Amino acid sequence: MKTNIYVRNKRWKFALALLAILIISASIYYTNNLVNRFADQESKQIEMWAEAVQSHVDLMNYTEKFFEEVGEQEEKRVQLLAKAYESFLDADPTENTSIYLEIIQSNISIPVVITDNSKHIALSINLPEHLKDKKEFDKEMQDEFNAYQPIKIDLFGKTEWLFYKESLIYTELKGVLNDLFSLFINDVTDNAVGAPVIIIDSADNRVLTYGNLDSVKMQDPKYVENQLRIMEDEHFPIKVSYLDNNKAYIYYRSSDLLAQMTYFPMIQIFIFALFVIFAYLLFSYVRRSEQNQVWAGMAKETAHQIGTPLSSLMGWIELLKMEEKPFVGTTEMEHDIDRLNTITERFSKIGSIPTLERTDVVATVDKTMRYLQHRFSSKFEFDIQLPVREIMIPLNAALFGWVLENLTKNAIDAMTDKGKITVELTEDDDNVFIDVSDTGKGIPRNMQKQIFSPGYTSKKRGWGLGLSLAQRIIEGYHRGKIFVKNSVAGQGTTFRIILKK
Repeated sequence: MKTNIYVRNKRWKFALALLAILIISASIYYTNNLVNRFADQESKQIEMWAEAVQSHVDLMNYTEKFFEEVGEQEEKRVQLLAKAYESFLDADPTENTSIYLEIIQSNISIPVVITDNSKHIALSINLPEHLKDKKEFDKEMQDEFNAYQPIKIDLFGKTEWLFYKESLIYTELKGVLNDLFSLFINDVTDNAVGAPVIIIDSADNRVLTYGNLDSVKMQDPKYVENQLRIMEDEHFPIKVSYLDNNKAYIYYRSSDLLAQMTYFPMIQIFIFALFVIFAYLLFSYVRRSEQNQVWAGMAKETAHQIGTPLSSLMGWIELLKMEEKPFVGTTEMEHDIDRLNTITERFSKIGSIPTLERTDVVATVDKTMRYLQHRFSSKFEFDIQLPVREIMIPLNAALFGWVLENLTKNAIDAMTDKGKITVELTEDDDNVFIDVSDTGKGIPRNMQKQIFSPGYTSKKRGWGLGLSLAQRIIEGYHRGKIFVKNSVAGQGTTFRIILKK
């Protein structure tokens, strides 16, 4: 196929699009490479942080296990002391109780309280500072000594009760371990290298602490639940044990900055695409505006240039009519001059919005096709099928005739030497349909939309403006439609025009 304006424009567009794709691809590749390097670095930092946390967790778990063993020994010691008290108080007067006394006297850390039935304290040993001055076994002391069942003492006809609890040293160790756990979880969140962290108490699913997350959003349980789900999908939570067999789980994920950087290449593509589309639309608009101004100026100048000789021709025809024996071709010359006037009117209206008037479309089609029929070879048959009544629609007759003329000339060119042109006008309640058919070589399916593009032509000589102009007149000015209804290779093509009533 020969090179024409449409093909050249298409090649330029393809080349520019290819260049844009190459530039965008190179930019995205570079950005994506930076993002991947950043992601790798952050992933390594998070892995190192997680390993450090795991090491701390192992130490905490070991401490907890050690403390459990100490607790078991403490419980045995407390129970031994309680047994010594019970045995000493129940001993027979003849029995040797020195071993019991030795055990009791060696107690310097286990709190012991003896009360009567009225809860008056008869004896207290190793009480913590906040309980030393108590005279009554009140609610506070009951809460302190509720870990073990009290021992009942029947002595000299009176009943007394011996209460005891874990040693003060063990209590202090528990406080130290609690403080150690609190420091641990705070240290985990404070040194999370930018990674969002949530630490959950497994007993009641309570959030113990969190880091690198929005404090306001963390008040919303749904947000917390969603974050935990994301974290669990990304990393398996780290389990840590602390006092009384309680467990906590450390959830963590990659930083928000890394997530944003991951989406950055896609955002970059979107911005590039918007920029390219905007630039293309702006360029196309400016180019079309310039072309329209040039073509409108040329058309108006052409109409002006045609006007001068046309006026002279009209004068010469009038002189011919005044001859004694009128010239036989005067009538046809008048038809041609009318046609030139129509063409001049068309060119003069390019660049301005045409006026649509209620016009009989049947008469307009008939007049245009009858004129064209007499201007082409008799080898081309014209079949004009029109209703026998008026159909009034909003129409600019001069411009609409131009469309029919372009379709007819294209049909003649497609049939080469001979053929048949059929023009059929039908209607429904809302629209008028004009079908222009030929028996030419047909149009390939993949080209049926491109033929309306400015500059497209399959002729050796031609500007490729006829169908583009026809589309603008029908769709731009008349708000109708023009398209290839059907086309078969070697059998012909049918164009359909739809105009609103």
